Amino acid sequence: MSKIDRKLDQAARAAWMYYVAGKTQHEIADVLGVSRQAAQRLVALASENGLVRVNITHPVADCTALSQRLAQRFQLSACMVVPSAGMDGPSLNRMIAVAGAEVMTQFIEAPEPQVIAVGSGRALRATINELAGIDRPQHSCVSLIGAIASDGSCTRYDVPLWMAEKTQGKYFILPAPLYADNLSDKELWCNHRIYRMVTEKAAQADVTFIGIGQVNNHCPLHTDGFITSEEVIRLNAAGVVAEIVGHFIGADGRRVTSDLDDRLTSVKISSRPAKPVIAFAGGEEKFLAIQAVLNGGWINGLVTDEETATRLMAAERG
Repeated sequence: MSKIDRKLDQAARAAWMYYVAGKTQHEIADVLGVSRQAAQRLVALASENGLVRVNITHPVADCTALSQRLAQRFQLSACMVVPSAGMDGPSLNRMIAVAGAEVMTQFIEAPEPQVIAVGSGRALRATINELAGIDRPQHSCVSLIGAIASDGSCTRYDVPLWMAEKTQGKYFILPAPLYADNLSDKELWCNHRIYRMVTEKAAQADVTFIGIGQVNNHCPLHTDGFITSEEVIRLNAAGVVAEIVGHFIGADGRRVTSDLDDRLTSVKISSRPAKPVIAFAGGEEKFLAIQAVLNGGWINGLVTDEETATRLMAAERG
């Protein structure tokens, strides 16, 4: 790498931190190990060289190399890695959301009608928040997971509606709670005509966007009341480390069955999907979950952070 490229690379890192993560020049200086004046010059350099527009157009070389290695190792058709050195959790999540919105845009901009399947989770919701409005009324957004709570209210898991509002396309809700009260209720929900229509449409999706959840007492499924502390303990004892739209995955990447499956109404998932299935996740807490989902081949696209990508590659070498 030439001296100029190294300078632009550092300027791109500074731009990510300043424009996306909202860091001050003093904080950027501490992370990069330079003076505050040097940090100020790097941010200015990024602007002067056209690196900063709506997004940051100059990739960080280390992150680009990591994304290429991850894509090759896990057979990913889409992969983006954002800088994460020195970043706190909220800043890291914002970076992943901004980069994820860029990846989403590549699919949503297509003029041909698209069926877009959408899962759930805070990272996915944050990514859609960063998505610019794209007028594509010909597209359809389909939910993979029930957004109805046990009391009949809609929940914060109704992420696909946000996507439909961004595209002005049709929205197909999965008319069921995430977990039915019992097996009989599940059969009633899943045999409904509209439920079958929506799940059939989801199976034909041109692209699928999902989040990856860890499974512990701090995970959204538990804190939002979908599963109990006792169920978390049982799931962990069975080897569960990850969750995708309500389906549980073990560290080896295989589906782990549980008594919750008898009540789960989410759309079925398949390993080694033929069409793009892209996840947005990063950070230390989600590392094992991301690793498990990759090991199982449940996704073929990923937007994550630099430290997570480095650990994934190191684990593979180990």
